[in-house]
Amino acid sequence: MIQQPKFSSEQIDYFMQVALNEAKLAETDGEVPIGAVIVKDNVIIARAHNHREADQIATAHAELLAIEAANHLLSSWRLEDTALFVTLEPCIMCAGAIINARIPSVYYGAEDSKGGGTRSLYQLLEDDRLNHRADVHTNIRGAEGGALLQNFFKKIRLQRKLGKK
Repeated sequence: MIQQPKFSSEQIDYFMQVALNEAKLAETDGEVPIGAVIVKDNVIIARAHNHREADQIATAHAELLAIEAANHLLSSWRLEDTALFVTLEPCIMCAGAIINARIPSVYYGAEDSKGGGTRSLYQLLEDDRLNHRADVHTNIRGAEGGALLQNFFKKIRLQRKLGKK
């Protein structure tokens, strides 16, 4: 049976802070500021941030890149006994990857009312019709992750208004 990793509130805060740091790296790179980390046995085994603009690949989401890195590190597509920490609610595509990777626990920050596949629009990770489900923990430092996104898009709108790219 797949074990649900258990964390103290301090550990949860720390792992989400690392994900927030990844999100800030994404913003520095001109990417939408979303960061993710994967934890196994209380150790971060993968970290990533959005890379869609740099790579021009639609699937270069933070969650997918972290999952891929963890797969390589563990030499397995199964990420059982791990937890994913991500600054924004996973989209439908990422939720599908989480299910297929067998990640049993997901902690996310800000809600995504326009594209959330975990709670806001769809509840894929907890759907009893699927062969795998994840324990979902919401609003972990969500205000911080949300503020990063709001400020990023505010800057983008201002740059467009001023005619800059």
